[in-house]
Amino acid sequence: MSRLILLNKPYGVLSQFTDREAGRATLRDLVPVPGVYPAGRLDRDSEGLLALTDDGALTARIADPRHKLPKTYWAQVEGEPDEAALDRLRRGVVLNDGPTLPAPTRRIAEPPGLWPRDPPVRFRRNIPTAWIEVVLREGRNRQVRRMTAAVGLPTLRLIRWAIGDWTIDGLAPGAWREVPVATPTGAGRLRGGRDASPAPQSSPHRRRPPAR
Repeated sequence: MSRLILLNKPYGVLSQFTDREAGRATLRDLVPVPGVYPAGRLDRDSEGLLALTDDGALTARIADPRHKLPKTYWAQVEGEPDEAALDRLRRGVVLNDGPTLPAPTRRIAEPPGLWPRDPPVRFRRNIPTAWIEVVLREGRNRQVRRMTAAVGLPTLRLIRWAIGDWTIDGLAPGAWREVPVATPTGAGRLRGGRDASPAPQSSPHRRRPPAR
C-alpha cells in the first residue's frame, strides 16, 4: 500500500533530504521515514503543507500541473489589497515567463491560531499588511510571490494551507501525519490518519479563515 505523509514544513527548511551546503535544515531533521520523497516542492522561505510519498504515480498526481490539483496558499502581503488588484490575480497576470492561469483569490482575516514565524516577519513601519488566499493549478517557481508583486502587493509571509483536500489543519510546524490513500495511484480524500512529530508539540485547531 502506498504511503502518504503530510508535513507542516517550517520556515527555513529545505524540501529535500540532503543539503550540499552544510548547516541548513532538511526533511531528514523532521521525517524519519525511509523510502518517501517530496511530491513537489515548497521554497525554503515558505511554510505549510508538503506531501511526501513512496508512490511515483501519486507523486505525479500531486505535483504535475497537468493534473491541475488545486493548491491553496495564504499570503501576508504588504499594502491594502483593493478589488482591482484581487481581480487581476483572479484573471491571471503576465510574468516574465508568460501569463498565469486564472487564480481564485480573496481577502481573508488573519488565519486563526496561526503560529509565530521564526524568524519573525520584518514589517515596514506605517505600512499596513493584509492576508489573501490564492488557489493555483500550476506550479511555477515562486509563483505566488511573483504574482502578488506584479499587482503591487509584495508577499511577506507565505503558507501553503492545502493540496486538493489535504490540509495542515491541526499540525504544528515540523509535525506530520500519515494518511491512507484510496488506491495506490489515487489522491483520494483523507480518511483519518495519525499525527507524528520530531518532538512533542501543541497545535491549536485551525480552520479556513473567513473572507473579509
